[in-house]
Amino acid sequence: MTSTTRLTVAQALVRFLAAQYTERDGVRQRLIGATWGIFGHGNVAGLGQALLEHSGEMPYHQGRNEQAMVHAAVGHARQSGRLSTHAVTTSIGPGATNLVTGAALATINHLPVLLLPGDIFATRPADPVLQQLEVPYAGDVSVNDCLRPVSKYFDRITRPEALIPSALHAMRVLTDPVETGAVTLALPQDVQAEAYDWPDDFFAERTWTVRRPGADPTELADAVHTIRSASRPLVIAGGGVHHSRAEEALAEFAGTTGIPVASTQAGKGSLRHDHPQDVGGIGHTGTATADELARTADLVIGVGTRYTDFTTASGTLFSNPDVRFLNLNIASFDGHKLAGQPLIADARSGLEELTERLAMHGHRVADTYATEYTEDKERWEQRVDACFEVDEPDTRPTQPQVLGVLDALVDESDILINAAGSLPGDLHKLWRTRSRDQYHLEYGYSCMGYEIPAAIGVKMAAPDRPVWALVGDGTYLMMPTEIVTAVQEGIAIKVLIIQNHGYASIGGLSESVGGERFGTAYRFPSEDGSYTGPPLPVDLAANAASLGMRVLRARTVRDLREALAEARAADTPTCVYVETQTADTVSGPPPAQAWWDVPVAETATRPSAVKARELYERHVSTRRRHL
Repeated sequence: MTSTTRLTVAQALVRFLAAQYTERDGVRQRLIGATWGIFGHGNVAGLGQALLEHSGEMPYHQGRNEQAMVHAAVGHARQSGRLSTHAVTTSIGPGATNLVTGAALATINHLPVLLLPGDIFATRPADPVLQQLEVPYAGDVSVNDCLRPVSKYFDRITRPEALIPSALHAMRVLTDPVETGAVTLALPQDVQAEAYDWPDDFFAERTWTVRRPGADPTELADAVHTIRSASRPLVIAGGGVHHSRAEEALAEFAGTTGIPVASTQAGKGSLRHDHPQDVGGIGHTGTATADELARTADLVIGVGTRYTDFTTASGTLFSNPDVRFLNLNIASFDGHKLAGQPLIADARSGLEELTERLAMHGHRVADTYATEYTEDKERWEQRVDACFEVDEPDTRPTQPQVLGVLDALVDESDILINAAGSLPGDLHKLWRTRSRDQYHLEYGYSCMGYEIPAAIGVKMAAPDRPVWALVGDGTYLMMPTEIVTAVQEGIAIKVLIIQNHGYASIGGLSESVGGERFGTAYRFPSEDGSYTGPPLPVDLAANAASLGMRVLRARTVRDLREALAEARAADTPTCVYVETQTADTVSGPPPAQAWWDVPVAETATRPSAVKARELYERHVSTRRRHL
């Protein structure tokens, strides 16, 4: 007879989650390392009580904003190579709907996170209840259904016994390298507290193996033939290289074949910046070296990339009439993009197989090609040096100079986190990545407010490493709340606030598309309704200090060097605040090296928009569908 244990649904779920493990390459670790939670009437008596009851089995962390808790869990998952993540529990209503942005970010970036929102009563003893959305045509809909399109798996647990198959499906999706993303188990508040006799086997330890599938022999042979027939091949390394921990395999492949490697935002750091075959970022925010290679490439080898519009310059970058695409990807959906030749496999396994086969043939690109991209890379590095150079250390820095000061300070142990604003463009072009996980850019969703909570999650996964959240003033104002969490739990993140009084990135974009920077500056309104008055008297440094963080103000480049060094050495949460000046032509970042499609008004009376439309039509005419 099967032995059972009587527990509530919430208690059973917590015990189940504490017994789940992943294993890859012989390394085993907890799948759900902790649970974040903000409690309300929809989960306080269920999961809240269960987490208290089983606190020795499941660590709990208190958050301040539900979206931020998801960001922290996602940051932890990425730093853990998608082998470990956190769960997030909320009450019903606004607590649950606040999860949607974080869930979208996780799913778009293929990063696992388990969401456990409370839900309305399954038994409907009173209808409606507090925070319930009434839908006249469907009695089984709640606000949690907003999470369906942004989740890779969704279920509502309306009976205790339904938890058993649903929980197992949830773990399957979280650990599947193709399907992983946000997983949502909606938990009606009455069901959470309901008791049931659970089979003890449900709580047995389970180890979920994260697969490394190799390539199909026929696809592999075809891929080798395609590479050998190309004269100007280029690798595009995407986030899949990092997820697979394929960095060493990529370095071996590039070194053996001499094929240059460009990287997406998610893939940057796949090779160290000083690797002979690394040519920097690709696409709209990429380097001149990588983008010129892309324009002339006759073969593009995508490794773990989704080919977003920033990478392809909205379909205008790969202009060689003979260009072909070979896509090494674990997901068939991505492997067939751009009408490419698929090589469906784990990135590391596929690269190792390609290297072995190509080495057997002694294949290597021509010396003239290698000399060409090496010299181009040297010229680009000189442009980076010019951006970082400081002639007058007692003046306010430009944003590239801020990055230059940080570049001179860090080593391979530091981790930089960013997601939105003008920083991603500067970082992708200029940052010299020293380790596989130093460059942590969330650019699938480019979600303002990701940086600080993600830094907390990363620091939990890498407690002995310096972790920096790089934020502009616009991003900071979106979500500074988790500073309180960092202070409360003694998580020694470093926050670098760069104040430029507005949405600098969108301001520049607005100007280029005829919007004249309307509504993008943090300034007082003028008589004509535009925000062109004096800067707002907002003191973000004082705000960070009021949330409990130690704050260092830097007014000059010299101050900044000292403040960043002090922050890096600190063992408590520390913020460095610096106000930047407008970049000039010497120290400013290089302009975009490739186009990005943001449609411009087809009819307008303002000259700026008319001119922008003319330029837009010229760019659109170069777009190409790769068939």
